[in-house]
Amino acid sequence: MFYLPFSREARRRKEMKATLSAARVFVLSHEDLPDYREGGRFSAQLSALNEAWAGKDADRCAELLGELDPPKSFAAGREWLDILVVSISVAMAFRAYFYQPFNIPTGSMRPTLYGNWSERKNPQDATVWDRTPVLRQLKWLVSGETFVDFRAPCSGTLVVRPDNNGHFIVCVAAKPDVTEKIPTDAFIENTGRLIGGKGHGDHVVAGERIWCGYRRIGDFLFVNRWLWNFRHPRVGDVMIFSTTGIRKLVQGTHYIKRMCGTPGDTVQIAKPYLIVNGVKMESVRPENCPPFDPGPYADRSDVSGEVKLGPGEYFACGDNSPASYDSRYWGTVPARNLRGVAAGVFWPFAGGHFGPVK
Repeated sequence: MFYLPFSREARRRKEMKATLSAARVFVLSHEDLPDYREGGRFSAQLSALNEAWAGKDADRCAELLGELDPPKSFAAGREWLDILVVSISVAMAFRAYFYQPFNIPTGSMRPTLYGNWSERKNPQDATVWDRTPVLRQLKWLVSGETFVDFRAPCSGTLVVRPDNNGHFIVCVAAKPDVTEKIPTDAFIENTGRLIGGKGHGDHVVAGERIWCGYRRIGDFLFVNRWLWNFRHPRVGDVMIFSTTGIRKLVQGTHYIKRMCGTPGDTVQIAKPYLIVNGVKMESVRPENCPPFDPGPYADRSDVSGEVKLGPGEYFACGDNSPASYDSRYWGTVPARNLRGVAAGVFWPFAGGHFGPVK
């Protein structure tokens, strides 16, 4: 007999089929348990359930299932909790063993990857995409870009502090809860003073414009954590590593650089080039490439400035070498600190970096 797909009778037949299936599963999964065998507490009910299933009596099956396996309280909540726990476990395993998300905080890898950056503008430069709330959010979702016009909420002393993630947090001491994140490239290097503007400790008056312009979030990418289980790290890989145990670096965080030397390689700075095993590195921008800091290499750099990498040592450089704080200053990266290779940028979608990292 034919029934319309969404008719009441069709739903009824579907429920009956599900009940009969549940009855059969219950019988097969419980018939060998002591309480359900012949002479057990529930043997008669299990036998009746099996007979009802054989006779395709869905109503009787539902009745017996209710007695043998009564509905648990908060059943729907338990089911959603199970789904949530499994989903979190899968996500954590995926993150730990396969692909881990990572955000680029600074501009040391330009032009390959962009960190948090800013572009100073006048208030009248804001477009309809920057002024309209809905369009402003849509623009941010696509490009990661936001127009900021930060004014002092009250008179007082300006407070500027780094957040170690490519920004300075700016606020007025009298209202510390009203803050604004401004990328570090808007400040004079290694200071808390805005380029052409105010700095930490300066006095501001209520309504005074502190900074105005575009703030763009750094690239978000996936880190491939399994690739190096099948091949050795190579020169040219864009690597992510832990800073733990590396002197001169903020501890407990992660950096991203290009791998420019592997164990056994000879690395040399011949201004303006980085030379690895006698070959110029094309992936590192050569202009104004400074020499080694003698500190980390004082005990093994010869007169020519060459450094021989030992076992388990990797040399890291940023593609934007003039603005990169890397192995030239703080030494090599131990093999134990390597976390993975950059796989691909997944956000922002606009900006030209979306897709595989090269």
